[in-house]
This record gives sequence, C-alpha cells and structure tokens, in this order.
Amino acid sequence: MQHSSDQPSYTGPRRSRVTFWVVISLISLLLLGAGSVAFYIWNGLQAPAAGKDVRVEITKGMSAFEVSDMLEQQGIIKNSFLFKYYLKLKDEGGRFQAGVYEFKQGTPLADVIATLNAGETVAKEMVRFTIPEGYTIVQIADKLSQEKLIDKVKFLSLAESVTDWGDAEAVRSIPGDVKLRHRLEGYLFPETYEVVSGSTEQDYLQRMINELDRKLESLPEDWDTVMEERKLNMHQLMTIASLVEREVVVDDERSLVAGVIYNRIAEGMPLQIDATVQYSLDKPKERLFEKDLLVDSPYNTYKIKGLPPGPIASPSLASIEAVLYPKDSDYLYYVTKKDGSQAHLFARTYQEHLRNIKKSNSTAEQGG
Repeated sequence: MQHSSDQPSYTGPRRSRVTFWVVISLISLLLLGAGSVAFYIWNGLQAPAAGKDVRVEITKGMSAFEVSDMLEQQGIIKNSFLFKYYLKLKDEGGRFQAGVYEFKQGTPLADVIATLNAGETVAKEMVRFTIPEGYTIVQIADKLSQEKLIDKVKFLSLAESVTDWGDAEAVRSIPGDVKLRHRLEGYLFPETYEVVSGSTEQDYLQRMINELDRKLESLPEDWDTVMEERKLNMHQLMTIASLVEREVVVDDERSLVAGVIYNRIAEGMPLQIDATVQYSLDKPKERLFEKDLLVDSPYNTYKIKGLPPGPIASPSLASIEAVLYPKDSDYLYYVTKKDGSQAHLFARTYQEHLRNIKKSNSTAEQGG
C-alpha cells in the first residue's frame, strides 16, 4: 500500500479561524472592560439619589481632597476618589471657601462645585442683645447671663484678666493698677449688638471692646488732640465720661456737668459724686445715708480728691463727647431737681447750692 505525503493540509485555515475568534474575544473583553470602567466613572460622577438637606462645614485650611471625603461621607457625592481626580482634571478645588453650606442630596456635581467656589454659605444664626448706657460690668454680666448667652463667672473672670484683646486700641490705656475694681469697667460700649449664636464669653467681650474703638472714630477729627490739650489720657477720659453718664439723664446737661467736674478738680475740691459711692458699695442703694459717704474706697469721691482709679460704668458717646467739649461755666455745684424732670439746679457758691437744695426739697414736698 502506498502512502501519499502530498495530500492537502487544513491546519492553516483552522488556525486562522481560531486566531480570529481569539482576537475578537480579546477585543470584546477589552471593550467590555473599557465600557465597565467608563460606566463606573460616569456613574461615580453622577449625583446621588435625591434625598434630605445636609449641612457641612468647611473649615479654613481644608484641602480639596479633605472636602471630597467629607462630601462623600455626607452623601452629597457618590465617590470621593473619582471626585478628587475630576477636580484635578477640571482645575477646581483651589477656590473652595470656608463656611457652613447646605446641600440637598442629589444636587449635580457642577452645582456643588459652583456653590463652594462662590462661598454661598448658610446664613449663620444670630443673637441680638442690648447693653444700656451707664451699665456697670457686673450689670452687663447679669443681663447676658439672665438671657442665657454667657456664663457669668467665666465672663467676669475673663474681663479681669490681662489680655491685649487683639487690635483693640482703647483698652491699651487701662493701667496695671490693683485699685481698679473691675479691669474692663467702662470699656464695654453700650449698644445693641448681633453676634453669631454660640459665641464664647471672649467673643462677647471682644465685640463690645471693638465697638468702643469704632465709636471713638466717629468723634470730631480733632478729639485726640483736644484730649491731649486737656491733659487727659484715654483712661481718664473714659473715667470722667462714666461719671457724667451716671450723673446725667437730660442730654443738654452732659457738657455742663462735665464742666463742673473740671472746675472742682481745678479748685482742688473733692468731686463728691454720689454715683462713685454707689459703685463703692457691694450693692447699690436707692438712697444714700451719711454713713455711706464714709465708705473706705478709692472710688469714694467724698473722701478722695481728683478722679477715682477708673470708670464706674459704660459711658455713651454723648458723655464722652461732653467731656471732650464741656460747657464753660463758673458752676461748682449741682443738685437734682425733685420734680420728676431729673434735671439739675446749678450753683457757683456753696450758699447758692444750699438754697438750691432747699428749693428742690420744697418742690418735692409740693409734688407729694
């Protein structure tokens, strides 16, 4: 039997078909893989399902990557890994601004980025409070404590501490005098304020201290020159202004009373201001008696000559201006009218002053 070695072979065509299908399979797998990757990326960059409103806080110094992780944790984006690289690709994230934001789950990524870039933060909840003119620091602490805004003990403790209070200027004039009853007395400006809810005791103090600086800037341009011409420093100015504030109710009399204080100092006379005695007492009284005028205190202007160690209350801008620009007169005395007007009778001599006292008392008796 004869074998033929030149019969046609079908190996070549079969191998070609196998190779073809292998290539097709590989391409299909690659396409499938690429499609899966593309879908993964596309899906990961889609907004999550619509949901609740979420608040997030971006603190100063947070990186875009840290923001991405936080947004994923809060359900605002799906995939922080993809979002980070999306930000790099789009050259975004460098302009994100610190603050508290509110997003609704399901917000498109482009809108999230635009909001963070624009700094469209949630309006912070504010607290409004009022400090009346002539309040002492203890009265201020009591009021804020009663309104549940501060811890009174912390507030007063901080107010007594030696602190530079940032860029505040006026408080730098406070002397390191142990005779001061309360270090910040007179330097917390009386005004209506708004502060962010949750502010600390230091925040409240800083706000009122800064307001004093701001109000002083609204005085006539020459006020600091006038202060120097009157041979006053800032602390003395605030001290006299606090005396005027506690003594005067009728605005027109502020500059006149300030002039009387200057006149008595020039004459070497004790000021004999009842409000300083009240400040010296542990608890103010509705009426002072002779024995109260003997209280041993550096603030008792019946016993000391010149000014007390510091302010006795928070003066208004009107009282500060009255001290800078007092009304010239020869008056050395004044007494409150007891007719309900809260105005004063002024006198040049002690005898005239006694007559005014008698006149005031007789007016009170007639009114009764």
